[in-house]
Amino acid sequence: MKLHRLELTGFGPFRERQTVDFDAFDDDGLFLISGRTGAGKSSILDGVSFALYGSVPRYEGGDRRLRSDHSFLTDPTEVRLEFTVGGTRWRVTRAPEYERPAKRGGGLTLEPARAELEEWVDDAWIGRAAKQREVGIALDEVLGLSAQQFQQVILLAQNKFSRFLLAGNAERQQLLRTLFGTRRFEGYKDALEDRRREAQKRLDDSGARVRTLLDVAEREITAHALHPADGGDAPVDADLLGRKAAVERAVARAEYRVEARGNERALATTRAEVAVSEHRRLLEVAQRLADLQTARGDLAAREAQAPEIDVLRAQVGRARAAEALRAPVETAARAAGEWTVAQQTRQTAEDEWVAAGGSAADDLDAVIEDLTGRIARAQDAAEAERSAATLTDAQRLRREELEKVEDALRDLDAALAAVPERRRQAAADLAQTRAVADRHDDLSTARGDLAPRLDAARSLERLTPAAAAAEAAYAEANARSASASAHVGELLRRRLRGYAGELAASLVDGEPCAVCGATAHPRPATHDTAHVTDDDLAAAERARDTAAVAERDAAKAAAAAREAVAAATASSGGRDVDDLVTALEGLDAELAAARAARDRLDGLTRAVEHIDALEAAALGEATQLRRRAGALREEIAAAETVLETAQRAVAAARGEHESVAARIAADEEHRLLATRLLDLRRTERTRREAAHLAQRDRDERLEASVFDAPADVLDALLPADEATRLAERIEAHAAGLAAAQARTLELELASVDETLDLDAVAAAADAATAADDARTAAIAAEADAASAAAGLRDLLARIETAAEAVATQAEDAAAVTRLADTVAGRAPNTMKMDLETFVLAAELEEIVAAANLRLSEMSSGRYTLRHSDARQARGAASGLSIEVLDAHTGRLRSPQSLSGGETFLASLALALGLAEVVTSRAGGIRLDTLFIDEGFGSLDPETLELAMRTLDELRAGGRVVGVISHVEAMKDQIPAQLVVEATPEGPSVVRQEALSPAGHTIR
Repeated sequence: MKLHRLELTGFGPFRERQTVDFDAFDDDGLFLISGRTGAGKSSILDGVSFALYGSVPRYEGGDRRLRSDHSFLTDPTEVRLEFTVGGTRWRVTRAPEYERPAKRGGGLTLEPARAELEEWVDDAWIGRAAKQREVGIALDEVLGLSAQQFQQVILLAQNKFSRFLLAGNAERQQLLRTLFGTRRFEGYKDALEDRRREAQKRLDDSGARVRTLLDVAEREITAHALHPADGGDAPVDADLLGRKAAVERAVARAEYRVEARGNERALATTRAEVAVSEHRRLLEVAQRLADLQTARGDLAAREAQAPEIDVLRAQVGRARAAEALRAPVETAARAAGEWTVAQQTRQTAEDEWVAAGGSAADDLDAVIEDLTGRIARAQDAAEAERSAATLTDAQRLRREELEKVEDALRDLDAALAAVPERRRQAAADLAQTRAVADRHDDLSTARGDLAPRLDAARSLERLTPAAAAAEAAYAEANARSASASAHVGELLRRRLRGYAGELAASLVDGEPCAVCGATAHPRPATHDTAHVTDDDLAAAERARDTAAVAERDAAKAAAAAREAVAAATASSGGRDVDDLVTALEGLDAELAAARAARDRLDGLTRAVEHIDALEAAALGEATQLRRRAGALREEIAAAETVLETAQRAVAAARGEHESVAARIAADEEHRLLATRLLDLRRTERTRREAAHLAQRDRDERLEASVFDAPADVLDALLPADEATRLAERIEAHAAGLAAAQARTLELELASVDETLDLDAVAAAADAATAADDARTAAIAAEADAASAAAGLRDLLARIETAAEAVATQAEDAAAVTRLADTVAGRAPNTMKMDLETFVLAAELEEIVAAANLRLSEMSSGRYTLRHSDARQARGAASGLSIEVLDAHTGRLRSPQSLSGGETFLASLALALGLAEVVTSRAGGIRLDTLFIDEGFGSLDPETLELAMRTLDELRAGGRVVGVISHVEAMKDQIPAQLVVEATPEGPSVVRQEALSPAGHTIR
């Protein structure tokens, strides 16, 4: 990590922006930050720490004291730092939380803390984070060091310089872990620990599986009574091998039992087959005798049905003969019925024709021809009648439209007469509104000037009492400060007089004075007041300083109050609040009226234009209406002539009817009656001829059949389903009779000389049942034995597999456990040092070796650091301890036993060694910049020279080291300097001095 540039604004003792260019010291490699005590040397390092971490090592209370006391209320506070990590250049900007004047309403408001992180990419700064939390997270990833670690390695601040030397193992391990990136070794340890737990879990699971399988096997052995008769198997609490052997012996017994049960099952099966065969033979004899009896009964029943079947056969034959005559009989009946209906329909039509004025003797063809001619001649008159009705409706509509047009013309004439008055009134309203609206801009400007005056007047009312109170507080603080200063002067004078009195009390006549050497003491001083102690004087000085600070703060407050009152007075223009409020209310009312007038102005302008447009439209519409009225009058006159001609033609054509259409309808109805009667007469003749033909065909067919009359044919007919059912019954009886005869003959031949003994059948059934039960029991016993043997064999195979897995996993678990325990610092690791600590111990050993190269020289060979891996008390981890070998005594000492100067030298050597080792590690954090804040004042001149020589050697590695010190000797030895000076006004400034490559001083 390398720092390039630091800017401090309103931070610590700096009010104006101060810039530190660290790159200017690259050629020197070593520079001094000097200045008087309290000028702000350490504030430069505070700015670096605040920019990177948002905190300052010297302050435990966060950033509340970071804003400069010299800053005015309007001055900003900001810290900006440019630095490079891993080849990437970054710029971070931070500002703490502080109070500033409010932009509105006066008073103060809180400016929130802010932060921004940028990256230099392609010759431009690119923003990467813009919130405090996001900047903190991003910097954690970029820097790789916490604030505490940064202070131990890079920024060796006051009171924390020796922290790494005096730190405990845990704190030192945390820092080294970050610097050397050894967290992966912690991951190795955790991974091995996980593998150890997994291996142990697998081993436990496998052992539990073996025991579970043995438990299941033993329960099966007990359930199937496979224990030996003498009970010699291993008990339940025996070892796994003994229990496994017992299961193997039980498997052998189970297999023997399967073989025995198989023999028993074969014997029972043979006996059951013999018994079942005998019982089946007796049942077959009984079944044949029963079937013969049933067949004889069936044959007798079928023979008894023969007379009934003969009757049904005759009925079916007569129905089939009648079916052949069905069509002629039904056709003759249907033709006779149609002839009768035709006679009745023709008679009804005759009656209707006579009722309509006709006669039965009329020539209907001639009548129809005459009516057709009359209807054709009346069609033209009917068309004229329809045209007359249409013309009448059109005339009515034209007259109604003409009436509406005349009414609209009267309304338009009235509206046009009122237009001049409306135009005059609209023009007057427009002129009045425009006059009011034109004042809007002037009124708005006046209000904009008046509103700030009212705000200033109100602020003046509030600030005047506050200013008076501030002036009174300032006067009171001034009096207290003057009194405190006078009190300090009085105490100093009293103390001087006290010193003289004490010296006079020790004088003896004739002996020389310790001050002037005189032997005569003519006027010795006396104690006139109480003695003033150092504590009294220190308390008075503190009171004086406190009073001076209070006076300064009160003076600032009073000055600020006076400035605020003067500014408010000037802004208000000397007018009071009531006057300004009244004036502002009047302006608001006038402005509201002007704004309303502006809003109405466009509407009134459009109203004037609308009146002109309406007038023009009304004139045009009136002209069009007059034209339409003339056209309607002409159309009405022409239509009246056409209508009179059509009405005369219609009157001649309708005769005594109401209309021509009514006359045509009457003629068409009379023609329809004549046409219908003529058609019905022709239909009647056709139906009569068809009836005579059908009757003649029916009679001829009856004479050739067995039936005497048509009624006999209809009576003999059967429904189709009934005829089918009777035929099927007849056929089924014939087939059943033949089958019964054949079956009876067959059974009589098969059962010749056979007899049936019911007791023998029952005894054979009982024997077959008993034999079958015995066979079933034997089969079940064999199946149980086989199942038990198969289950035990399977369990034994699983037990053997699981036991082999336990043996293999036990070896693996032992190896993994030993390795995990060793890496984690547990037994057999006698040093109780885990893997990461072991690696860090090696790094620490190298750091100590690098530190000793400088410590030996700086301490003139007296002190040497020793890395210790001795075991710690109460089982704590070991490997990261540091001890000091004192060459004068030859004994090892704790770092805490060193004096202040010795601690400084050892800490400096250790810090430099740490920086060198970290930088030399590939992939580690490169430490190109190092700061040391004070501590050199505790060294004697000779040791200081050695320390300076050590720091000077760091230039060879390209590292830049900044040293903060007020030791005069260091100012002479380090030409490159940052000088922090306090100005007479109070704020401090930074003056940078560095040698250019040509040897000139850069300022």
